[in-house]
Amino acid sequence: MAALQKLLVDVHTHVYLPRYASLLRARLNAPRILTRSTPSGQTEDRLLILDDEPSGGRPVGAQYWDREEKLKFMDKHGISVSFVSTANPWLDFLPFSDAQVLAQELNADLETYCSTSPSLSPTLKRLYGFGLLPLVPGAPASALAPAVSQLASNHPHIRGIILGTRGAGAGLDDPALEPLWGALAETGLVVFLHPHYGVGAPAWGARENGHVLPLALGFPFETTIAITRLILAGVLDRHPNLRILLAHSGGALPQLSSRLASCITHDPEVAGRLKHDARWYLGRLWFDAVAYGAAELGFVSEAVGRAERYASVSGKAVGEQEARRSGSQRMVFGTDHPFFPPLGESEKWQSVVENLEAIGEVEAWSEEDKDGVRGGNAMRLFGLQ
Repeated sequence: MAALQKLLVDVHTHVYLPRYASLLRARLNAPRILTRSTPSGQTEDRLLILDDEPSGGRPVGAQYWDREEKLKFMDKHGISVSFVSTANPWLDFLPFSDAQVLAQELNADLETYCSTSPSLSPTLKRLYGFGLLPLVPGAPASALAPAVSQLASNHPHIRGIILGTRGAGAGLDDPALEPLWGALAETGLVVFLHPHYGVGAPAWGARENGHVLPLALGFPFETTIAITRLILAGVLDRHPNLRILLAHSGGALPQLSSRLASCITHDPEVAGRLKHDARWYLGRLWFDAVAYGAAELGFVSEAVGRAERYASVSGKAVGEQEARRSGSQRMVFGTDHPFFPPLGESEKWQSVVENLEAIGEVEAWSEEDKDGVRGGNAMRLFGLQ
């Protein structure tokens, strides 16, 4: 176990596999990869993932699809193992029939990407993956549980799935998705819940602020709403073995969980659906540590660690330091690579440096707690040795 605690494991790192990148290059509207001329007369590739994305998208290159670039990034920053996921928008823009075929192809590609990666030991690869489901608007619910079973059975290096928030068009709390949650709980695949749409563009006003507001606020708000809807729908009560990992440290859910609980209490119809106080569900979830600050990580871990006191039966009081240490066991390191690259060729990535510094500076965490967040917790979550 001591060796596991010392690994640095990245659970939030993305790839646009070559097959997926080729599809984006062939498209004429978002999401797409386009080639354009720069003011200096050079050409560059740009990734446009939303129609109203500012600045004509963002520059992309080999680090988005080349496995060697991923491994170089890992080596440069001392990352032992990465759990790679296709970056948004996944398959949302495709009709179900196309999404079903492409999901199978991309999952096979990802299995090869991971299974042929270098090994750290006879039983441990450097790369593992989150697969894709054809969960797109219009997807028949009857096709989703079999897709989960096929993924779990045929792709041993894929240890979870990445999901957006729209489901089959009516959100993840759509009653038609109940078999999906059952299949995910049964197989043990980890659900990585990740945003894509943020909130509506009018919320950001007319001033040009680039990507700042959509990424800093819109993404976490989207995650907050999606997981709260799942809680209110009773999904976590009905599927106690379901494991959900929230991107960006759970958005605003930890901060707003007590307000949420109060609002539920004053709405008896909603309160009657749940077995526990809303704050209890924080202790059922997992959170990446992509928060960029020690205060934020400490707060999230304390909120998560205090969840047990809100159990409907035998809730117990938990002190601040005990809560932060306990909550740290539900947190895992991430980098969000290849987004937010450094400005200079030789620089380390700020997302790595700041998130590792934040983990190291949470005062209530012991070194064992910090090593758990850096790697040991992820190994436990994904059942690796």
